[in-house]
Amino acid sequence: MTGESVSSIRDLLHDAAERMSRAGVDGARVDARILLAGAMGISREQLIAAIRQPTLAEAAAFQSLVDRRLAREPLAYITGHREFWSLDFKVGPGVLVPRPETETLIEAALSLFPDRMAALSVADLGTGSGAILIAVLKEFPKARGMGFERSPAALQYAQANLHAHELSGRGQIVAADWNDAPAEQFDLILSNPPYIPRADIAALEPVVRLYEPHAALDGGPDGRDAYRGLSALLPKLLRPGAVALLELGHDQADLVKSLFQDLCVSRLVADLAGIPRVLVLKKPN
Repeated sequence: MTGESVSSIRDLLHDAAERMSRAGVDGARVDARILLAGAMGISREQLIAAIRQPTLAEAAAFQSLVDRRLAREPLAYITGHREFWSLDFKVGPGVLVPRPETETLIEAALSLFPDRMAALSVADLGTGSGAILIAVLKEFPKARGMGFERSPAALQYAQANLHAHELSGRGQIVAADWNDAPAEQFDLILSNPPYIPRADIAALEPVVRLYEPHAALDGGPDGRDAYRGLSALLPKLLRPGAVALLELGHDQADLVKSLFQDLCVSRLVADLAGIPRVLVLKKPN
């Protein structure tokens, strides 16, 4: 029976999108297309072209994927992939899903270092999937970098992504808390630390609250615990004149800036929504 066709692509997509929309899933129609293409083992372009109709087995697999989405599992966990900086990254349970606003870190790095051939020494503190480090190494082909990650689950994804992007020769993922970083200094340090106040986690969207690792979200009682640790660590890891770029949460800029007494606050960089998203810190020469 697995070779027989069932409902058309159009009907399957319509029914799934209706179910997800009624359940409050954002982007239900787009999600339905992605999930059906995955269940059929074809591209979204081939799905749109309707090169063939799904089999019974594919339709059943699709419904199973839709049920997972209805349970608010992140789409990236279901598909196993997430795009960041126009690059493809493997993700799954135990690793934070890269967000578009985090791309502001890469934009800030490019504006600060216009010479793409600069042989930068780069560190990514709390690298997660490795997306930030890999994006920077792709943009700076002579740079070398290290990502630090203490989560065993996230570490596996970061190492797999570094290998998939053929950067193992210039990059390294270290199984360590960033406080255990080696006694060397870097030209550029980037970090998207946990910055959500602990009490606010319960109010997050289910897709985040129920599935993504709380250790990558929980910034302590006021959301600034990680920044306090970085305020003591960064002066040791930065070379004279070097730069650190830190992602910020909403309305955190002024409070976080005040923590870095030993570094110069160079500027704040806003994301596409106009929210101050990246704090630029420089170590004095």
